[in-house]
Amino acid sequence: MASNASPLWPIQTSIYSLLTADATLLGKITGVYDEVPEGATFPYVVIGEHTLNPQGAHDRFGARTTITLHAWSTYHGTLEVAGLLDDLVRIIDHQTVTVDGHATVAVRLEQVVTMRDPGDADLRHGVARFALETEHQAA
Repeated sequence: MASNASPLWPIQTSIYSLLTADATLLGKITGVYDEVPEGATFPYVVIGEHTLNPQGAHDRFGARTTITLHAWSTYHGTLEVAGLLDDLVRIIDHQTVTVDGHATVAVRLEQVVTMRDPGDADLRHGVARFALETEHQAA
């Protein structure tokens, strides 16, 4: 039986690779970040929070993992952040996501939310959460 290694980091690196390989998205943002560098200019995308729930069977390990992506913009209104969210959905939802050490069973959009940042009225925030179902592969 395969080991019960977490897919969290392999999922994050795969999502990062997909996002940074998309010329349309990169033409609209200043970067894709895990940790936003000081002085970064808007708009940009941040790879945010993960959740992992075991979802295996007697003969294999598996997981249902969510990954949350954040789009940030200072455009007045939701047009820019909504467009960035559309790009994230186009790039990830129901697409092939290769996760090192794991077989990807499904990739689905769970939720999209737009909001104003409560601490800065000029800042727009978009959130897209995706769920990935994976099974561990034998080494």
